[in-house]
Amino acid sequence: MAKQSKTTVVPRLRFPEFREAMAWEVTPMGRLMNLEYGESLPEHCRRPDSIPVMGSNGIVGYHDEALVKGPAIVVGRKGSVGEVNWVDKECFPIDTTYYVENRQPSSTLMQFLYRLLQLAKLDQRRDPGAVPGLSRNVVHSLQTAIPGRPEQQKIADCLRSLDEVIAAQGRKVAALKTYKQGLMQQLFPREGETVPRLRFPEFRDGPAWRETRLNSLGELVSGLTYSPNDVRDSGLLVLRSSNVQNGEIAIDDNVYVTPSIKGANLARPNDILICVRNGSKALIGKSALIPEGMPPCTHGAFMTVFRASAPHFAFHLLQLASFQKQVAVDLGATINSINGSQLLKYRFIVPEKDEQKRVAELLSCLSSWIGAEFKKLATLKAHKKGLMQQLFPQPEEV
Repeated sequence: MAKQSKTTVVPRLRFPEFREAMAWEVTPMGRLMNLEYGESLPEHCRRPDSIPVMGSNGIVGYHDEALVKGPAIVVGRKGSVGEVNWVDKECFPIDTTYYVENRQPSSTLMQFLYRLLQLAKLDQRRDPGAVPGLSRNVVHSLQTAIPGRPEQQKIADCLRSLDEVIAAQGRKVAALKTYKQGLMQQLFPREGETVPRLRFPEFRDGPAWRETRLNSLGELVSGLTYSPNDVRDSGLLVLRSSNVQNGEIAIDDNVYVTPSIKGANLARPNDILICVRNGSKALIGKSALIPEGMPPCTHGAFMTVFRASAPHFAFHLLQLASFQKQVAVDLGATINSINGSQLLKYRFIVPEKDEQKRVAELLSCLSSWIGAEFKKLATLKAHKKGLMQQLFPQPEEV
């Protein structure tokens, strides 16, 4: 028996003043909006000004002429397929995108259409052809639901306010990261020098820093080679590149193996987990300190662990541009891995133990602050996601 189409639905959460209001009307997306093609605008044809040029994943440049009046909604057609971007001002969407034409401007808010598209999981509706893309006919045919304009306005205002809080928190995190990066440039010597521009008072008359290799600061611990048959739903956690997020260990995307597996080297607190092989060159050399309180874990063969006598200082050495420069030389044009024996030969300029400790304490304190603010940002984003799931009927409910 065919499933009967719904004509109205009610979200799980409504603002008090709308709890007795009419149910939301179920309708195809194409009745509310039309996706129009962006136009070609190669970089050499742009005349730089204040008009944002919108690609499938956001702003890709600026121009002196707009294609669309603001506010605008731009949807990725190719490239970042299904990405939905809001632009407050007039803009120029290029030919890898669609832009939204509101078919019922008197009854449907653009901000509300933006939220509907965000919830539509457009990235999962790509055409899996030779060049993956998003068909506007597919989007137009999607069933959605809308309330009356006053309730649309209330929801849009609420979510916009929350977006502003999230954006402010994001700017705070970015500013702290920039501050830390600038501080590290002061606390460590420039290339070719042996004294940093900024030293703690007690070390200003101390000896110059000395060059050393990584192998004098600690040792490498090899990773575990395992097969799909070794994977379990629980057991010994295997740390991989996906477990390194923003310089910290994240245990959201986990793989487990049987605890009795041969070849596993158990991780210890303050071990430094380093990615040494990956399909993405950008991840090679990324690292994180393994914190206290971790479940029993080891690391995969595409990772290595550096076990240092002064782990916090060593970890910050691995965040320096000089380290990334040495990694880049080893990778070359095609290689997506760094050899352990070569890694141990990497050269750094380091101070005596007491100064190492003071530098590490300051940077670790700043890192903890950044981590705490990043977690606040993640919490805000999770709250927004949960709120939207409550304020809107889910696609499967329509």
